[in-house]
Amino acid sequence: MHQLALIFLAAILAGFALIAVATNTVGTFLSPTMIRVSIFVGAIVIILFALAMLCPFCIYTI
Repeated sequence: MHQLALIFLAAILAGFALIAVATNTVGTFLSPTMIRVSIFVGAIVIILFALAMLCPFCIYTI
């Protein structure tokens, strides 16, 4: 169970990284569409895995 929580935390950090790429200097090389997609995907990843960590039934059944 401890490893599963670490995987979820890593996914949340990856979501934050996707958002940070769009707002960083690397984002200047991307098209506006790619920036919007990166922010959208990052936000969905953060919300999805944060909710999965809050759901004790999901964690205890694995």
